[in-house]
Amino acid sequence: MGKYYKWKVLLIIAAVAYSLWSFYPPSQKINMGLDLQGGMQLVLEVDAANLSEDAREDATDRVVEIIRNRIDEFGVREPVITKQGSLNVVVQLPGVTDRERAKEIVGKTAHLEFKLVSNDTSLATQAEQGKIPEGYEYKEVQDAFGSSKLLLDSKALLTGEHLTKAWVGFGQMGEATVQLQFDHDGAKLFDQITFQNIGRQLAIVLDGKVHSAPVIRDRIPNGQGVISGNFTPEEASDLSLILRAGALPAPVKIIEERTVGSSLGQDSVQKGVYAGLIGTLLVFVFMPIYYLLPGVVAVVGLFLYGLFLLGSLAAFGASLTLPGIAGFVLSIGMAVDANVLIFERIREEKEAGKTSRGAIAAGYHKAFSAILDSNLTTILTSVILFIFGTGPIKGFAVTLTLGIIASMFSAIFITRVLFDFLSHHNANLNLKMMKIIGVTHFAFLKGRVLAYGFSFVVLALGVVTILYRGNENLGVEFTGGTLAQIQFAESVDIADLRGGLEKAGLRGAVIQHYGDRSDNQFIIKVAEPDTEKIEAVAGQLASGKYQLQRVDRIGASVSDDLTKKALVAVALSSLGILIYVGWRFEWKFAFAAVVALIHDTVFTFGVYSLSGREINLPTIAAILTIMGYSVNDTIVTFDRVRDNMKLMRRAKFEDVVNLSINQTLSRTILTSLTVILTTLALFLFGGAAINDFAFTMLIGFFVGIYSTIFVANSIIVDMKAR
Repeated sequence: MGKYYKWKVLLIIAAVAYSLWSFYPPSQKINMGLDLQGGMQLVLEVDAANLSEDAREDATDRVVEIIRNRIDEFGVREPVITKQGSLNVVVQLPGVTDRERAKEIVGKTAHLEFKLVSNDTSLATQAEQGKIPEGYEYKEVQDAFGSSKLLLDSKALLTGEHLTKAWVGFGQMGEATVQLQFDHDGAKLFDQITFQNIGRQLAIVLDGKVHSAPVIRDRIPNGQGVISGNFTPEEASDLSLILRAGALPAPVKIIEERTVGSSLGQDSVQKGVYAGLIGTLLVFVFMPIYYLLPGVVAVVGLFLYGLFLLGSLAAFGASLTLPGIAGFVLSIGMAVDANVLIFERIREEKEAGKTSRGAIAAGYHKAFSAILDSNLTTILTSVILFIFGTGPIKGFAVTLTLGIIASMFSAIFITRVLFDFLSHHNANLNLKMMKIIGVTHFAFLKGRVLAYGFSFVVLALGVVTILYRGNENLGVEFTGGTLAQIQFAESVDIADLRGGLEKAGLRGAVIQHYGDRSDNQFIIKVAEPDTEKIEAVAGQLASGKYQLQRVDRIGASVSDDLTKKALVAVALSSLGILIYVGWRFEWKFAFAAVVALIHDTVFTFGVYSLSGREINLPTIAAILTIMGYSVNDTIVTFDRVRDNMKLMRRAKFEDVVNLSINQTLSRTILTSLTVILTTLALFLFGGAAINDFAFTMLIGFFVGIYSTIFVANSIIVDMKAR
């Protein structure tokens, strides 16, 4: 069959071998995202207001370095600590679900100071009366005898910058302490301080809090100190770890927290994989039944596509997230789209009288431009998702992008090699296929006024609903506050839960059952970024028998930023599609495509709002994917319109468009059917965590079919008529 063919086969074998090598064994080669294995993500904001201009530029980099040292000692497997912007740091801790301990280790500034306690009783009395003398601080200290206040010199005699070691020790009564060792200069200074101040109290201050203030009994020449303060062994261990890693150059505050319990992650894995297998199986069964031999070829290509995608994920070190599984399943449906476009073209060429080999060659050639255009528009939205998305949304964008590239390789290259092999050994290759939708002659554009009216009514109803619900439309990512998912060991009445939250001061809480009611799981949303009160109420209702499955704490600044990013992402997607379609066709086609996209977006948001669901980050990901995907069918029809305009130069433009819609009707329905099958599997079997995402996609796919026929093409006809 020639050298060229052999090189193609060798390329496929090499790609398969590399993919297998990259991801096998998958348990070691493919990283699970936080939403699949449980863990935490914290976004920290560095308070650099009191730093000089030069130090401010370096502060965030130093914070990243110090937190990484702390986490490495903490023993977290494959943590991710990255700088975001100029003053934010993102910390991902897979497998860590002890929220308070993790936040203590990551967020503590660990600024250690040694300060003398004033022995001037008159100054102490003055401080007790509320008049703190200049150059002093009046601070509380907790010890074995209770709480008291001490007057300290503001100036520190020694700081933690001279610290070289810190470890857990135990006092005379068996209590846990933190042992300190200073460097040469620090030991010399500590010796001098203790020698000159025998009989006085020396306060040990960490981040502004006095932990202890022992009396100096004798000079300490060896540079060793002790911090005591009623620590548990675990607290002493964590504090020594933090001190060893060093103090942060500036205080940090947690502006975003996302925690997923390990059991919830395992449940998400099981349901996500189950839904993915069902969706894949539906496609694998449909293709051979409907397209016969070409369908079998497509299934072989799809199997290798899955192999390539897993290999790519492992090779790039990408983490597989729950939306990533959805992206994987969705890209299978989109991979089938390319096969459908090719097979439908092959069918037309075969019906036109061409030989099997001629029909195959012409089918691939004529379908290529539509496949390229539709996939590039989806990649465009995926790139925008990656740039503006966070956490799992980035995982979805990566999986979808790699999936599209792998699907184009399998659909265009691999299946073509298989067809060439089969047709070489059998010149009269049987290319018969089923045909549910035959040649149609519907006058679609005659009813475009009715379509305009229908769209106007639905869009108006959706907009009114969105405006009426207001902030009820928005999830905690866009409003700020706290979302907690709690599973109780026993049945809890929702009214009792609401009453308990109100008594705790959390008024206006939104409470919903999550998943199956028999699971006794609730989603609780409050405006305050506070989980302690929620946990206190849960403990009272269930006698402490509950699990905090998931926590999202979003600060106001983060929610504002996410809202802006979402709006920018939608706007940039629309602009990118407008420019690309305008370049590939003409500006009227581009304008019609973008109007159809806006129509689909508002339509989907409206129906979504009518269902009572909330808009969250996965919803935005679904909307952007719909924008990229719904233009696919539109481009396929536009591509046929462009071809027919060359063949029917004297025909009325409306007739050309109407004929093009009829000619591409079967592939418009079939391409959408495959992704609807896979998305329906996600919706029915993917679990509550992915239900909103799948629901949004289903709405978008159905409205995409409608808008391709009745909106985009109608607008072009009316624009051309004028």
